[in-house]
Amino acid sequence: MELTTDRLLLDRLHTGDAEALYTCRADPAVARFQGWRPASVAEARAFIDTQSEPAPGLWFQRAIRLRQSGALIGDLGVCLPATPGDSVEFGISLAPAHQGMGYACEALQALFHQGFDVLGWRRIHASVDPRNAACMSLLQALGMRQEAHFRESLWLHGEWVDDVVFAILSREWQAA
Repeated sequence: MELTTDRLLLDRLHTGDAEALYTCRADPAVARFQGWRPASVAEARAFIDTQSEPAPGLWFQRAIRLRQSGALIGDLGVCLPATPGDSVEFGISLAPAHQGMGYACEALQALFHQGFDVLGWRRIHASVDPRNAACMSLLQALGMRQEAHFRESLWLHGEWVDDVVFAILSREWQAA
């Protein structure tokens, strides 16, 4: 899956992205809300080497790059359902220097368009730590609705954290 927007390119991660991926994912402001943070550039490279084509039931990551320069500014993870018609899950990370500029919204709009309008997905959902107010606002701005708030349901980085689930249906995306 390769997507292009006015300012972004979402494509496969390459071995040469390891340092930028490590820098982004190891940043405390990003790592705080992510389940995976690489311990080294080598671990980021090893992760990139595990990435293959999208397959049902498996997560795959895509690079989020600035279109003009090709610079990696984040990544987008997608998990296709094992059962056709079930919900597609996603997660997104952006380097702090590129947050607040609309890049995440642009990337997700491209994902939703591809998923709903081209591939015929029925439902997309995301899980977020409610302390990540910027992400919660982003998901709401995309038309996603909060479906659940699980209290202290996830052990993350040495503490129990809440988990909030947002979702949107194809028909809701079309109506927006």
